[in-house]
Amino acid sequence: MTIWILAIVVIGITAAIGYSQGGIRMGVSFIGIIFATLLATIVGKLATPLLGAFGMKNPVLLWALPPLIGFILISIIFEIIGVVVHRKVDVFYKYKAGDLRLALWERINARLGACVGVLNGTAYVVLISFLIYAISYCTIQMASADTDPRAIRVVNALGRDLESTKMTRAARAVDSLGTAFYDTADLAGLLYRHPLLEARLLRYPGLLALGERQEFQGIASDKNFSEARLRGATIQEVLDNPSAQAVFSNPELLRTLWQTLTPDLADLGHFLTNGVSKKYEDKLLGRWVYDSSGTISAYRRAKPNTTSLEAQKMKAFMHERFGQVTMVAAPGHELFLKNMPQGQPGAPGANTTKNLKGTWKEDGSTSYEFDLEGGTDRRKAKFEGSRLVVTASDGLALALVRID
Repeated sequence: MTIWILAIVVIGITAAIGYSQGGIRMGVSFIGIIFATLLATIVGKLATPLLGAFGMKNPVLLWALPPLIGFILISIIFEIIGVVVHRKVDVFYKYKAGDLRLALWERINARLGACVGVLNGTAYVVLISFLIYAISYCTIQMASADTDPRAIRVVNALGRDLESTKMTRAARAVDSLGTAFYDTADLAGLLYRHPLLEARLLRYPGLLALGERQEFQGIASDKNFSEARLRGATIQEVLDNPSAQAVFSNPELLRTLWQTLTPDLADLGHFLTNGVSKKYEDKLLGRWVYDSSGTISAYRRAKPNTTSLEAQKMKAFMHERFGQVTMVAAPGHELFLKNMPQGQPGAPGANTTKNLKGTWKEDGSTSYEFDLEGGTDRRKAKFEGSRLVVTASDGLALALVRID
């Protein structure tokens, strides 16, 4: 019902304006609406550098405002054209056509203006419906009943009315956002409704390298953020969290995240719902943790004469020294080997650890080569069942298992 009320109000206002301004101005204005709709994005790109120059850094606003500015600028240009043409015609009828023709012209111009005003109003209703549809598509999926701000609740109500009145068909007719926008909204809604899926999100191969950034590590280790998500905090509360702010207040990071996600949106959605990626099939990709049993098995294979007692002591020693070792193998052949002990046991600084970064490449169907620290640390890796055994140049072998 609210959509019909909005439509009646908008069309009524434009019809009244049309009656006042006349058919020429409203006709040119209607043409301007069409051109503004078609060219808003192109013209809006010219405004993006200006917004940045004025200090605007919010990537959402930098994406949403330029088309709106482009639409307004083009509409203003056509309004000016309409005023100029109207004045020329008006001067002719006032000073050259005679009183009778002037009276007839003013009457037909006003009535024609009201009719064209209805067309303008209808066009505006369609455009407003599109804006409501696009915004509510996101906000409805992350609604939190009465705890949401009033503006969000109003938009959600309008969005539901839009659906119930079938006005979404008109909205989609002028939709130019593309599938990426709606796929992203679907993913955001899925994650918001199912907080436990965030753990799976961090394991998606396409996001492994980004997940190593300090901002995302901060979110993963923030207990307050996790508790807020599990208790169903509103989206505003989530965004106000300091750890989330570290991400959302970083335009460069958000652009990188968007550029990374855009090609993988469909695959990421499949991964979140099924736990399997169709795009990233290399079984090395993922997060790996130290495996004590696999490591001692590799040790005993290398030294078959080791007694059970020696093996137990070695297992305890290796676990104490390497138990915190983790590895991330990401697309693009990026590799992160973290918490690696430094120095020899008993030597000064032996208890310190270091995070190593490098690359990986295949060396056969089940074997890999790791090139760490710019080539100063090279290792071999080979699958043994579900385990990955990584062997250093000194012969030390560590077994890792993937976190599923």
